[in-house]
Parts: sequence; C-alpha cells; structure tokens
Amino acid sequence: MELSLYFEPVTAESLRLTDTDELKDRIFNSVVLFNPETTVDIQEAEIAIVGVPESRNAYRNPTCELGPDEIRRQFYQLHCWRKSVRILDLGNLIIGKTVEDTYSALAEILAYLIENNVVPVILGGSNDLAFANYRAYELLEHVANIVAIDSKFDLGDENTPIRSDAYVNKMVLQQPNFLLNYANVGYQSYMNSPESAAMMESLYFETYRVGLMRGNLDEVEPIVRNADMVSLDISAVRRPDAPGCPNNSSNGFYGEEICQISKFVGLSDKLTSFGIYEYDPTLDFNNQTSQLIAHILWYFVEGYIFRQNDNKFKDKGEYRQFNISVSGAPSELVFYNSKKTGRWWVLVPIHRKDSDLTQHYYLPCSYRDYQMACDDIISNRWWRTYHKINN
Repeated sequence: MELSLYFEPVTAESLRLTDTDELKDRIFNSVVLFNPETTVDIQEAEIAIVGVPESRNAYRNPTCELGPDEIRRQFYQLHCWRKSVRILDLGNLIIGKTVEDTYSALAEILAYLIENNVVPVILGGSNDLAFANYRAYELLEHVANIVAIDSKFDLGDENTPIRSDAYVNKMVLQQPNFLLNYANVGYQSYMNSPESAAMMESLYFETYRVGLMRGNLDEVEPIVRNADMVSLDISAVRRPDAPGCPNNSSNGFYGEEICQISKFVGLSDKLTSFGIYEYDPTLDFNNQTSQLIAHILWYFVEGYIFRQNDNKFKDKGEYRQFNISVSGAPSELVFYNSKKTGRWWVLVPIHRKDSDLTQHYYLPCSYRDYQMACDDIISNRWWRTYHKINN
C-alpha cells in the first residue's frame, strides 16, 4: 500500500514542538514521523498513530476534527517508558470527498496495518469512525469482538443515517457479518432509553454501567482482554475531568480510572486496534482534556509494552485447571488460571448442529467468576456468551 497517497504528514513545526533541548528525552524523539520522501518499513513498527480529522457525521460536535494534532502535541511532550517501543506516526488521513470515502480509505489502511501486525491507534474525529474500524475486520474476514467505552449505546436503527451516536446498528446489519460480540463499558442509564437497553439485551450484547465498573475496576480487564477492537468516546469521562467534549455529563469515569482501563486495553494480547474519539479542542480548558487523552495513550502504550502473550493455551502446563460442577450448567465449568500472570479464562462449549463434536471458546473472566462458580452461580457473561455462540 502506498501510504503517502492517504496521509498529510505531521512535523515538529505543525505540532509547535521546536524546542529540541526540552524534548530530548521525550516521546517526540522516539517516534518516527512518516514522511513520503523517506522509505519506512511498516513491519518495523509495533504501533501506528493514525489521525482522522473527520466530523461530518458528528452529533453536536462539529469541530472534533481539530483534535488529533492537539492530542499529539500533549502526548509527545511526555517522558518515554522504561522499555522501548517502535511507534510510527503516519500523520492525518486526507479525508474523502464524502464521509463514505473516508470510511473506505480508513478501513483499508487499518486492515493493512493489522495484517502486518501493527496496532493502529486512531485519533478522531467523531465516534462513527469506529464503524470504519470495524469494516477493517470485514476486509480481513476476521470475526471481531468489539468493546466500546461510552456513556451511550449509540445503537440507532436501520432507518437512521449513520452518525456518531447511531452506528452500532449498522455493524449488526452489515452482510456478511463479522461481529461476534459487542460490549459497552461505562454506560449511564439516564442517557439511554429503556428500548435501547432492551435491544442490547436481545442481541446478547454486554452492557456495564459506569457505577458498577467504578466500584470494581478490575472487572473491566477480562472484558477488554476479549476485544479485538476498543473504541473510547471521551464522553465516557466526567465533564470536570474532560471539558473538551460537548456530550459528556457531570458523571462518568474519573481521569485516573480511564487511564487504568487504557492500560488494561494495551495489556490485551488479543487487541489489534484502539480508537479515541469526540475530543474538541475549542471547548477545552487549559489543555485539560488533551492532556488527559495524552495520559490515556501513555498508559495504553505501557500496557502494550508489558503484554504477556498468555492467551495461546499451547502448553497447558502453564495453567492451573479447575473443573467445577454448577447447577443448571450443560456441563462442568472448566477454568484456567495462568501461572505467569494470574489471569483467568473459562471454557464455553460450542455445539455444532452438523456435528456431535463439542468445541470450546476460551472466555476471559475474573477470579470473581471462579468464586461465583464455587458458590454454585454461573456469571451472566458466561450465559450470554453461551447463548450467543450456540444460537
């Protein structure tokens, strides 16, 4: 792929980062800025930053297209990590004549990066770009699990044109469909209709209220560990911590909580793309929101650096196995606990109608799920996954 045809490169001058003495030990000097005049081997990169200044389908946020460079400016002034990581900044995508053109170009680029084992980090732009992110997996014919960190479900319906608050239904209706599971983390009940909540339930999608997650943040880890793709609408963060977004509220995740979640996202061995959307610099106060997003990125990369690759299950000797009989379960629940990281998985049986053989899906879970099984209780996540993959 000829990347130079798709991107407007960023420079130190365009980011207003020209004080070389101040930046000598900062992230800016460890990142490769893509330049069409130089040859860059994409396979040498581990993470690629992709700015997408697109907001034509934004809901009440028309100037979020200005976000990518302000995020970069704050991010690149932070100190580096203790371990090195190869980050390539591709610049800002040249948006298409239509929004659909932008979606198509972005999907092709993301598919190219993912296929080359490079994790793209998308800096939006509006939240509907998550739809283009999903289409990258369609191009790869890869069944995807998606996690959205968002205060709203953003469902929409088949008659609603795609918009930043109405795009999930488009994923569901896409044919052929490559969406295995969708989970919303951090929704706020008073910002979503009962009908949309019922629709999420009928689709066997996972929904987690912000209050529930804040009370036990570690429970977010197995949810994002199961994701191929995570999208973060900055409206999931409370307005006092992120004023540069018109659609958030007084409630939501605190800044330190969203940073911890971002580290969980980076730690996920399965995750292959991450997007952050809906930041509007014109609404920001003293760069508060752009600095928070920079910290979110910093923690994501730190998580990526410390990935443990314990999700392959090639050597069962690296795991402790626990078989538990639970009332009402179709068979024993089989839990695996990694000796290396302490993380947990539980098997979900897959019954094929055309075969007597039973396959298994390794569902990331928590120690709490194991404790519940010991108390003769099956977690809602297990039941929801079981019904979804056996329907």
